[in-house]
Amino acid sequence: MKVQVRYFASVREKLGAGEAVTLEGSEAPRTVGQLQQWLTGLSPVHEAALAESRGLRTALDQALCMADEALHDGAEVAFFPPVTGG
Repeated sequence: MKVQVRYFASVREKLGAGEAVTLEGSEAPRTVGQLQQWLTGLSPVHEAALAESRGLRTALDQALCMADEALHDGAEVAFFPPVTGG
């Protein structure tokens, strides 16, 4: 399954605009929350930017969602802080 991940505000400052990820195998994330946990394992910078303690908001296909929302092939997942500026 291929998923496009996008980052906004302070998360974008740390990680850039986003990345395309391929999720394969039985251990692959199947929900937005699992994807967030999986991404934190990519690097210490990812871990700091995407830590659950930051209270990030998530969107799936441009609609706000909860962590238990199921991923699908071609999904776009966005991570951003609870308050963003213009």
